[in-house]
Amino acid sequence: MVKIEDHEYLCEEEKRLREDRLREKYWKKWGPYVAERQWATVREDYSSDGDAWSHFPHEHARSRAFRWGEDGIAGVSDTHGLQNVAFAFWNEEDDFLKERLFGLSNPQGNHGESIKEAHFHLDNTPTHSYMKLLYKYPQRKFPYEDLIKENARRGKQDREYQIIDTGVFDDDRYWDIVIETAKETEDPEELLFRVTAWNRGPEPAPIHIIPHVWFRNTWAWGHEPADKKPSIRQISETVAHSKHYKLGDRYFQLSPSPGVGPSGLDVEPTLMFTENDTNFESLYGGKNEQPYVKDAFHKYIVDKTKKAINPKRTGTKSAAWFQFNEGGGVAPGECAVVRFRLSKKHEEYMDEEEFDNIIDKRREETDEFYYRISPLPMAEDLRNIQRQAFAGMMWTKQYYHFIWDQWANGDPLQPPPPPERKAVRNSHWKHMHLDDILSMPDSWEYPFFAAWDSAFHCIPLAMIDPDFAKKQLDLFTREWYMHPNGQLPAYEWNFGDVNPPVHAWATFRTFKIERKMYGRQDLDFLERVFQKLLLNFTWWVNRKDFDGKNVFEGGFLGLDNIGLFNRSESLPTGGVLEQADSTGWMAFYCLCMLNIALELAKHRRIYEDIASKFFEHFMLISDAMTYKAGGAEGEKSLWNEEDGFYYDAISYGGPWIQQLPVRSLVGLIPLYATLTLEPELINKLPNFKKRLEWFVENRTDVAERNMASIRKRGKDNRILLSLVSKDRLEKILKRMLDEDEFFSDHGIRSLSKYHEKHPYSMDVNGQEFKVEYVPGDSDSGMFGGNSNWRGPIWLCVNFLLVESLQRFYMFYGPSLKVECPTGSGDFMHLGHVSEEIQHRLQHLFARGDDGRRAINDGNDILDFDPNWKDHMWFHEFFDGDTGRGLGATHQCGWTGLIARMIHDTGLSCRLPQTPRTPSTGMNHYFDDIFTRHISQPKTDKPKMRRSSTTRSMGARSDFDTSDDGEHDAKSLGNSVATETEERLRERQQADTHTAHYVSEQLSRVRSNQSADFETGDEFEAQLDESEVR
Repeated sequence: MVKIEDHEYLCEEEKRLREDRLREKYWKKWGPYVAERQWATVREDYSSDGDAWSHFPHEHARSRAFRWGEDGIAGVSDTHGLQNVAFAFWNEEDDFLKERLFGLSNPQGNHGESIKEAHFHLDNTPTHSYMKLLYKYPQRKFPYEDLIKENARRGKQDREYQIIDTGVFDDDRYWDIVIETAKETEDPEELLFRVTAWNRGPEPAPIHIIPHVWFRNTWAWGHEPADKKPSIRQISETVAHSKHYKLGDRYFQLSPSPGVGPSGLDVEPTLMFTENDTNFESLYGGKNEQPYVKDAFHKYIVDKTKKAINPKRTGTKSAAWFQFNEGGGVAPGECAVVRFRLSKKHEEYMDEEEFDNIIDKRREETDEFYYRISPLPMAEDLRNIQRQAFAGMMWTKQYYHFIWDQWANGDPLQPPPPPERKAVRNSHWKHMHLDDILSMPDSWEYPFFAAWDSAFHCIPLAMIDPDFAKKQLDLFTREWYMHPNGQLPAYEWNFGDVNPPVHAWATFRTFKIERKMYGRQDLDFLERVFQKLLLNFTWWVNRKDFDGKNVFEGGFLGLDNIGLFNRSESLPTGGVLEQADSTGWMAFYCLCMLNIALELAKHRRIYEDIASKFFEHFMLISDAMTYKAGGAEGEKSLWNEEDGFYYDAISYGGPWIQQLPVRSLVGLIPLYATLTLEPELINKLPNFKKRLEWFVENRTDVAERNMASIRKRGKDNRILLSLVSKDRLEKILKRMLDEDEFFSDHGIRSLSKYHEKHPYSMDVNGQEFKVEYVPGDSDSGMFGGNSNWRGPIWLCVNFLLVESLQRFYMFYGPSLKVECPTGSGDFMHLGHVSEEIQHRLQHLFARGDDGRRAINDGNDILDFDPNWKDHMWFHEFFDGDTGRGLGATHQCGWTGLIARMIHDTGLSCRLPQTPRTPSTGMNHYFDDIFTRHISQPKTDKPKMRRSSTTRSMGARSDFDTSDDGEHDAKSLGNSVATETEERLRERQQADTHTAHYVSEQLSRVRSNQSADFETGDEFEAQLDESEVR
C-alpha cells in the first residue's frame, strides 16, 4: 500500500495488488495483453532477406494466421495470449471491417513506420480491474490509399501526413467509441465489456459493433496434439461456450442492445463462427483445407457472402454482430451501447443494472487509487496528463512469444524457411525462449521490447505496480533472455545490438521507490538482479574496451544518428571511435553497481569487497576519460579544455587522436556518472572505508584528479564521485543551460542549436559526412529514419540529467549557483535547475495561456475541440524548437516518465499562466490547503441505467455526453454510503494523514525549499533512520 506518514491504508485496487502479490487471487491473469500490431514484426517474418515489412503487410493481416501472437483494438487476453477479446467496427463505407489499427510500414512512411489512427489510452489499473480506451472511427471511408500515396509523395524534409490532416474528421463526422473493461469484485476471471459509440456528426449514421472472441492459432504448426485444439460453439441465442485444455470452460455472454431506430426494438446480436486459419485461396491462389477461414467475418458482413461462416456455429474464432442502422443509424449526439461478458459461469440473463454498477464501481476505485499515488494539489490539467501517462503504461503491456529454435528452423507442419534466413539476424541467440507479459515501448510502432527502454519504463511502473516493474528487470537477466556471455538482448530486429547500460540504475531506483512509497524492501530482488548484472558488466568490460584502456567504444548506444558516422559500423577513416557517451555510460554503470553493493553490504558484509571493486574501477575509467592511459596530464583524450566539453575521438593508435567537436548529448552523458557517498554509511562499512582510504593514499594522482577531494567534504559531510570536477561541471552547464545551444523552452535538446549555423563536416575519400541541427524529424534514413537525435528533446536522457543535477546538489548544496538560463542574470542552485528542467518538460503537455499544448503544434482540433482537447498522445520525442510531438504517438514507455516528474514537481510546476517563483505561485493553495473529495457534498454522477429497452439512447440520463474519456477524482465520495463504518473510519484516518502530509509539502514549497531529492533517499545507498544510531 502507499504509505503516507508511515500510515497504511489499502484502497480497493491496492487490496487487489496485495492479493495478486501473495498469490491469493490472480488479478493479472487477464489484461490488455493483445498487441496493437502483430503484422510486420520480426517474429512473423519468414522471408529469405529479413524484410519483415514486405513479408507480412497490413493487407495480409485479416486473412493470414499469426504464428507468434495476435493483434486487435482494445484487445484483452490471458497471460499466454491463448484466448483473446478485441473489437471490430464497420461504417458501411469501408471495404473491410476495422478490426486492427492501420499504419504505414517503414518503407511507406517518409519518416519510417507510423500509425495513422486516432486512439487514446484513457484509463487502466495495475490489476486491469478497470480499463478504458477511446477510438475515433471516421464515418467516411477510411483514407487508406490517401495516407499511403501522400506520405509516399513527401520526402525526408517534409512533415508526416497524419490521419487528422486528411479531412476525414471534418464536420465531426466520426464516432467516439469508448471501450471499457472491468472485473468483478471478488473474481478476477469474470470480465465485463461495455462499448459506447457516440455519433459526433451532424446527421444520423450507421455503426456496426462486432466484438470478437477467439483463440490464438497453436494447432497449425505441429507442436500440439490434434485433440488439444480449442473450440467455441453457440449454445443459445446470446451465449457461446468456449473450451480450452489450459483455460477450461468460458462463456461469451451477450446482452441485446437498446435500439436506435423508430421501431424502438432492441438490437439483437448475430453470433458468427469460423476458424483462425489462413485463407490460402485468397492470398496465394492455393486451396484451403476447410472453407471457414480467418477473414470470414469481413466476407460475411461487408461482401454479404453468406457461406463464409460456419453454419454449424462452431469454430476457433467467434464474433457477435450488432447492427445499429435502422432509420439511418444513430442520431447526432446519441450513442449505441453493447454489453457482454466473458465468464466462467453460464447465465442466459444479464442484469444490466448490476453490470453497469460494477463498471462504475471499478472506475471510482481507479480514481481513488491514482489520487493516492499523487495526493498533492496540482493543476487538474497536470493530473489528467499523469493519469493518462499511467494508463498508457498499462495499455502497452503485451504478450511476447518467441522461441528461437522454432522460429529459425520452422515448424513440422509448415514448409521449411529459406536456409539463408538463419544468417539474416539473431543467429547467436539460440537460447531464447520467451513467453511473458512485457512492457513495450509503443503499443503499435514498437510492439517488441527494447532493453534500455524497458529500464526507463520501470520508474513510473514502480510507482503504481512495483511487482511488475521488478519482474521486467528480473526477466532480462534470466537465462532465457540474457546471452550466456552476459549480454542483454537489445530488440528483436537485432538482439545483439548494444543499448546503454541502464539496467543497474533502474534496478536500484525501483528498489528504492518501492521502499519509499510502499514501505517494502525487496532485498532478494536487488541481490538476484545484481548477481546477474555482474555477468553483464564483465561482458561490457571484455567486449567494449578493446585495448583495455577503460575508454569504451560501444556502438550506436540507442542514439541512432547522433554521430558524424554510423557508430555501429567500422569508421571510413580507419581507427577506433572512442566514445564519450560509452565511457560515460560505463562510469555511470560502475557507480550504479557501487550503489547496489553498498546497499547490500548493510545486510551482508561480503558485498563490501565488491563495492570496493566498483569504486576503484570507476576511478580508473574517470582518469582514462580525461588522460591518455600511461600518458602525461597534457595528453588530453575526450575532454576539450578550450570548448569546455566532452567529444568523441578517433584513435589511430599510439598518441594519435582526433577529436570530433560535435556538441551533443555525447558530451552531456558524462554528467550521469555522479554519486555521493554518505559518511554515516561509510563508517558502518569498515572494510570499504579502509579500502577507500588506501586508494586515496596510494593512488593519489588518480584520486585527486577524479574525486571532488575526499579531504574536502560537501554538504552534510558527503563525498562526491563524479567524472566532472566543479570547474568542468560549470563549463558544461554553461552550454547546457544556454537557450541558443541545448536549453529549449521544453527541455534539453539532443544536439546544440549552435550547429544550426555551424554544422560540422568531414570529407573522407571524397564523401562528405556532416552533422547539423535538425530540430524535427530526421532528414536521413539512418537506422530506419524514424527517430532523430540531432536536435529533438527526449525525456529519457533529460530524466537522467535531472537526477544527476540533484546528486550534484546533494554535494554542493545551495552554495553552487549557476546562471539559468545562461545570460539571463538569474542564478539558481542545482536543485532548482533540476526543477526548472522538469517544469519545462511538463510544458510540452500542459495547456498554456492560449489554451494550446506544445505537443499539438498549433492544431485547432487537438487544442480546442471539446472532444479532443483533454486527450494525450505521448510521443517518442519532441521538436527542439517548438515542442511538437514526433515519432511514435503512444511511446508511453520512456515518455511516461512525465508521470514521475509531475509526481515530484507538479506541486510547484510553473505553468505558463503562473508566476515564475514557485512560492508565489503556490500562495493561492493556502486558503484551503487540502479538501479531500470525501468531505464534499455528494453529487452522484449519473449512472448508466436501462429501465426500458424502448427508450431512446439520446434521451437517457445514464450517459454523460462529455464522458468520452475524461473523469476526475470528484466521484471519490460517491460510494461512501455503501461502505462499512469500520472502512469509513479507516478512510477518514488516511485522509487526516494525507492532509497533514500535503500541508507539510505546501509549506516546503512556500518557503522555496527543494523537493525530496535533498535527502537522496530514492537514488543513493544510505542508512535507514533506524540504522543511524
